[in-house]
Amino acid sequence: MRSLRLSLLAGLIVFAVPFSMIGAIWCLHLLGYNLSVAVWVGIIALAGVDAETGVIRLLYLDQAYEKWRNAGGMRTSEDLRESIAESAVKRIRPKMVTVMAILVGLLPIMWSHGAGADVMKRIAAPMIGGVVTSFLLELIVYPAIYQVWRGWEMRRSPQRA
Repeated sequence: MRSLRLSLLAGLIVFAVPFSMIGAIWCLHLLGYNLSVAVWVGIIALAGVDAETGVIRLLYLDQAYEKWRNAGGMRTSEDLRESIAESAVKRIRPKMVTVMAILVGLLPIMWSHGAGADVMKRIAAPMIGGVVTSFLLELIVYPAIYQVWRGWEMRRSPQRA
């Protein structure tokens, strides 16, 4: 059972990377950039950041769930929603700071001119677009999928929940 749980969590994190790639591709399309080595460097960097923040988000979701369950409060789907909301409150500020730090660091590159600016813009563009969609993913999609998964688990084996 534990390996299934870990597989589901890993699958959720792997699901996050293509979702952030949507923002990267949109940003590249809007700027008219073609795929190049520099763009792929930005995409790889985005995938690493996205996977790391996804792991932390799921860690907070699991901690809140376990806290509620150990306190004997995980009996209904409303309890599950409350634990997810508690997790979201703890995680929104750190995620916002991460997104803002990345944007504040990368947006000036998009306005730069001079030697190497064209390459740096192509590295920064996918990260900017991907970080925005990653932010939405972690605040909206992760909790929804987590609630469906844990709700299914609660209905399947009510004595364990």
